[in-house]
Amino acid sequence: MRVDERRAALLVTADGTVFGGEAAGAMVPVATGELVFNTAMSGYQEVITDPSYAGQVVAFTSTHIGNYGTNADDDESGRPHCDGIVVCDLSPVPSNWRSTENLEDFLIRHGIPAMTGVDTRRVTRHLRATGSMPCAFGTAPESELRAAAARAPTTDGRDLVSGVTVAVPGVFGRGDQRIVAVDFGVKRAMVRQLATLGTVTVVPAHTSASDVLALEPDGVFLSNGPGDPAALPGPAAVIADLVGRVPIFGICLGHQLLATALGGRTYKLPFGHHGSNHPVQRLETGVVEITSQNHNYAVDVSTVTGAEATHVNLNDGVNEGFRCERAQAFSVQYHPEAAPGPHDARYLFNEFDKLMHLASPRRHGH
Repeated sequence: MRVDERRAALLVTADGTVFGGEAAGAMVPVATGELVFNTAMSGYQEVITDPSYAGQVVAFTSTHIGNYGTNADDDESGRPHCDGIVVCDLSPVPSNWRSTENLEDFLIRHGIPAMTGVDTRRVTRHLRATGSMPCAFGTAPESELRAAAARAPTTDGRDLVSGVTVAVPGVFGRGDQRIVAVDFGVKRAMVRQLATLGTVTVVPAHTSASDVLALEPDGVFLSNGPGDPAALPGPAAVIADLVGRVPIFGICLGHQLLATALGGRTYKLPFGHHGSNHPVQRLETGVVEITSQNHNYAVDVSTVTGAEATHVNLNDGVNEGFRCERAQAFSVQYHPEAAPGPHDARYLFNEFDKLMHLASPRRHGH
């Protein structure tokens, strides 16, 4: 859409706060979702295509979004899963040799509504003060948007995983080591990292423990994903059945579900962690990692049976990782594959590799 043809639009949060701007992306009178803010200064395409954003509208705090366009190599899944995006300035002209399509055309092609010209600093300050909440935005009258925002659901208690997981298993990479990755909304960057360790079979989220074990894995990986871990008792029960029988590595929602399987409690954060610049301390060494994060829920590690905390968020003290040696399992809340974000924590994939080697000495020639 030409910039001079944009229509006025409004963003209304569930508490009745109104933000002005202009409609962009796919044109819809009303779009709804749970509004969160993301502090990454780049990597907007990876954020938009991250399945963990299902059910959410993403407000980017970085001023210019779309300035380097989009390309198929940077997709983290087959399509965007967020319910919309909100930006201060949607760049109409991309400037990067890798770009094959500008961001607005990408949004239109995938049916993702957007708003531009929004005071995203004000949006962020509001969410930091009041917490994430449902919203409605679009070109409809304010009264209609207010009503839609009031009706819109949060992510609480919703199984959003069923809408993003694969329908059938797929195999990636080559190698003697066998890894089963349970897809709760897995990012392609995670599969690429795992494929450096061996042959990866990605299976649907509701695969049974017996079907996982039938693949004779050296290790099981629990992926990221959207929504409330408390809404997934079935997968948590499967993980509980796998604990102690095969090495396990979890990330993000996988971390929360592993904690649940070990008897732990999860809870919702006021406005979550969304961005690629969160400081996390590795307790074993004291080293601080700058990490990529995207989650609204967290683990109360004191409730997890047999767990030892391994990482902590230096902004707010939230648990960022634990291990359970008796169960041959460990997990982290943040994203060591970091797409987008720094690669400080990619060593965790090597830690998973070591754990699998120790657990399967005959297959690895020890």
